Amino acid sequence: MVGALLTITLITAVAALLVAAITWAVAASAGSWMTVAKARIGLLVAAGGAVLAGGGLAWTNWLLDTGRGL
Repeated sequence: MVGALLTITLITAVAALLVAAITWAVAASAGSWMTVAKARIGLLVAAGGAVLAGGGLAWTNWLLDTGRGL
């Protein structure tokens, strides 16, 4: 169950990353600087979500391995 939720989370984060990057590019070429700023924030939030999802799994595995060794 956890693996499926992680997969859904990572797919959603990557999709949001792509949408934000495309929005940033289109808004920059159109000269809409307010939309560029919002797309940049969206890109950073999506990247942070992907990093936290992947890092959370790695941290949980580390904690489980450390607990077995005690």
